[in-house]
Amino acid sequence: MDAAFETYRMMRADFELYRHSRFLRAHGELRGELLNAAGRIACIDPGTLFMGPWSRVERYASEELRCWFAQHGRLTVEEFETRWWNGRDSGLGTQGFAALADIA
Repeated sequence: MDAAFETYRMMRADFELYRHSRFLRAHGELRGELLNAAGRIACIDPGTLFMGPWSRVERYASEELRCWFAQHGRLTVEEFETRWWNGRDSGLGTQGFAALADIA
């Protein structure tokens, strides 16, 4: 059980790196225009729009960020986890780092 938890913890840490890098890229490309008026009024942390349900994006994201997601994609934790597991060791000792680089 400890090994499974440690593996899950590693996947979540990789997801956080992915999520943070996507946030920084979008923030830079959109010059910080990530929230709509409702998001600003509600003091939403724009970083939270890079995970969780799409309904949150529809409610609080700027039109620019929604277009950015349409162009660049937005992986949920579940989608990231599937890609993470598919990129794991294929028996050759590669540990799937190239697959992670492709989605970040």
